[in-house]
Order: sequence, then structure tokens, then C-alpha cells
Amino acid sequence: MTTVIFNEITNMFIRTNILTRKFNKCTVAVKTVLFRLYCICLYDAALWSNFHVGMLNKLRSCYNRCIKIFFGFSQRDSLTNILFNLGLPSFETLLTNAAVSFARLWSSCTNRIVMHLCQLSLFSV
Repeated sequence: MTTVIFNEITNMFIRTNILTRKFNKCTVAVKTVLFRLYCICLYDAALWSNFHVGMLNKLRSCYNRCIKIFFGFSQRDSLTNILFNLGLPSFETLLTNAAVSFARLWSSCTNRIVMHLCQLSLFSV
């Protein structure tokens, strides 16, 4: 599981650097849309159950640094104010939304195997 999170960290930095090089002169609104599309895609985050807390903290730090790098903020700027002004979710919100969305899809699935596993509570979320 650690390698999956490490790969997400690497990919987020790569995507942020590419976006920064290509779209540095764009408006904040355009940058916000691009960041949402290309950097906030943690599709497998709801399945992360066995991980080291240190790796998750590194991913959180990566997310926060990428926001500051892409939007041109300094390290000392308040992340709370940045997220509020840009309308971006915090890292904890991303993980919570992924877990809630997965649980909703998991419980409403009509596949018989998934329904059976859900009834057995083997994969309770």
C-alpha cells in the first residue's frame, strides 16, 4: 500500500509541474479548474486501508505544496485562507468524500457477489 501512496505523491508533483509550466499565465479560475481535473484525482483513496500514517502525511504535505506551487503562493501563506479563497477542498475532505462515495456505491450495488459480501459485512465501510 505504501508504494501506491508513493506513486500518488510522485504523480501529483509531476502533474502540478506540467500544469505550472504550461498554464502559468492563466487566470485563477482557469487554474482552479485545471487543478481540480488533473491533481485532485485520488480515485483509489477510498480503498486505502493498510498504510503508514507517515505516508499519508507525506501525501497531505504534497497536496498542500502543489496548491501553493501551482497558484504561486509562498510557503508562509495560510493554507486555510488559500483553500477558502480558491474553493478547493482540504486533503481530509478529499479522503472523506472518497470514502463516503465508495460506501454509497458499495451499498447500492446490484451485483449479487457484492451484495452478498455487503451482507456478510466482510467489507463494511
